[in-house]
Amino acid sequence: MKLVTDDRNPAIAAPAGGDPEARDRTSFAKLALGSVGVVFGDIGTSPLYAFREAAMASSGDGGVTREIVLGVLSLILWSLIIVVTIKYVLLLLRADNNGEGGTLSLTALATRALGKPTTSVFLVGVVGAAMFLGDSMITPAISVLSAMEGLKIVTPALEHYVVPLTIVVLIGLFAVQSRGTASVATFFGPVMVVWFVTIALAGISHISDDPHVLYAINPVHAVSFMLSHGMVGLVTMGAVFLCVTGGEALYADLGHFGRKPIQSAWFALVLPALILNYFGQGALVLSHPASIQNPFYLLFPEWLLLPMVILATCATVIASQAVITGAYSLVHQAIQLGLLPRLAILHTSASLAGQIYIPRVNMMLLIGVLLLVGLFRTSSALASAYGIAVATTMVVDGILGFIVIWKLWNRQWWQAALLMFPLIFIDMVFLSANLLKIVEGGWAPLLFGIIMVLLIVTWRRGTRLLQQKTRRTEVPLETLLNSLEKKPPHIVPGTAVFLTSDPDFAPTALLHNLKHNKVLHEHNVVLTILTADTPRVPDEERVRMTPVSPHFSRVALKFGYMEQPNVPRALVIARKLGWSFDIMSTSFFLSRRSLKPAAHSGMPQWQDRLFIALAKSASDATDFFQIPTGRVVEVGTQVTV
Repeated sequence: MKLVTDDRNPAIAAPAGGDPEARDRTSFAKLALGSVGVVFGDIGTSPLYAFREAAMASSGDGGVTREIVLGVLSLILWSLIIVVTIKYVLLLLRADNNGEGGTLSLTALATRALGKPTTSVFLVGVVGAAMFLGDSMITPAISVLSAMEGLKIVTPALEHYVVPLTIVVLIGLFAVQSRGTASVATFFGPVMVVWFVTIALAGISHISDDPHVLYAINPVHAVSFMLSHGMVGLVTMGAVFLCVTGGEALYADLGHFGRKPIQSAWFALVLPALILNYFGQGALVLSHPASIQNPFYLLFPEWLLLPMVILATCATVIASQAVITGAYSLVHQAIQLGLLPRLAILHTSASLAGQIYIPRVNMMLLIGVLLLVGLFRTSSALASAYGIAVATTMVVDGILGFIVIWKLWNRQWWQAALLMFPLIFIDMVFLSANLLKIVEGGWAPLLFGIIMVLLIVTWRRGTRLLQQKTRRTEVPLETLLNSLEKKPPHIVPGTAVFLTSDPDFAPTALLHNLKHNKVLHEHNVVLTILTADTPRVPDEERVRMTPVSPHFSRVALKFGYMEQPNVPRALVIARKLGWSFDIMSTSFFLSRRSLKPAAHSGMPQWQDRLFIALAKSASDATDFFQIPTGRVVEVGTQVTV
């Protein structure tokens, strides 16, 4: 999620001059406030539906009893403490990859810790990333629906307008994505602070309805509830999990706010507000069992209902915005890591590099969200689809976190296991509980996750097979240079840059240029673009230049997986290495491959066609690498895969 960057960003840095400690405090306060608006939007709107769904899941036809209320509240409280506070806030926030967090960053750390890429770690990371994208569709749908359902409390006559108004809000939300979020991001923090303070005060005002609700602080109530309710208890755990959905966002947004601002916001505001509101709902239900139909909105007096519906809608839009931009960020990382084909990525801010917009991802999410709203129509029905995606992501984070603590933090394996296995076990219990809801709606995120994993695996496998096939027809660069020395072609002034993925072999565009034009430029650069396993690469490590012959050089440009490659800008850095780069005298030669399915391939025919379709959907390399179109020469080739 890229709404706000870290304290190095001039857009949020403290003003120059004055007391350095005061500037640091101001910057820290802005980061903490920004984290409230972006990081905690999802988990902060869970009180709209989490307690209601968990209590109703365990009550069946017998009504909500005191035992159920205390048991559910105790499960919610200790889930927030163990899953969110201990696992994410205190542990995983320390596992940063050059300041960045998230499933793909954790995958890169685990791979680095093991010393080599492994298929198992790769697949685990891919599954986690795919499920996060599934969560990006469900969160806007269930959040906005649950907020709009407050209209039914205001007046039952508005019930038929809940779904249409939800659709209008969601379409409007996705329609403004292309404008960027910089202009509204400054309001996110204050609005969410108002939200958390309001729900905390509402909870406090009702705890006195039945102070015995505070007994739920004792974890014995959670344990005894699970032991005495059997399968019903496991089903209830699936609903209790709704209170921690969004917890993974604390780690995903690590790079934008930093560990300490996120931790401070959680302990000082978010966690107390959530606990107070849940306990207020519990006390209300204990004193008025019929209020279980919508305990959140019934915390407020009738004259405050409509303002609360408006505030809840704003909060859920903010929560949805954070998840949507998180999807953009994750897809961007996946493209940079070669997990997905290139897609058009638009920058929506001149000052915030992380403010990006991916049109195809935006359209895909909008279609998915509207389908979910149309299929399920209520937040209670959609709650059945919620949870599997997030629970899977949390299990993945736990497994990768174990590898990082064991290998990268140099702990004994049993120490890492003693720390992480209980947390992984709890995540697995939550996942198992959510898997029980597959028939009721859990199939939706599961199906989307399977499709995403299939696309990623197909793209990786097809790309590897294509490289192997083209390698057979390629000529080693050294062999070509020896041939050119014996029979030099006509030399023309200027610089030619040939893009290739393997600098040891002559680029196809170079061979075609020699074959058809029978000329060689005065300066020729075999350019390779590399993606580091770190989020960003400093300028001093951006360019590596190696002379090969009087007319040829190898240049490798390295970008972090969070960066947007800009080839001309990076080549300017090469001037420090002795290359007098001038864009007006430089031509970029690119190969454009036309892929055809082969009779015999390393993949099934359906996967061949899927890979070809993905390749055709990829954005043009000229646009992706930000090369001026007037300086590009494309050479077409046909390849069978």
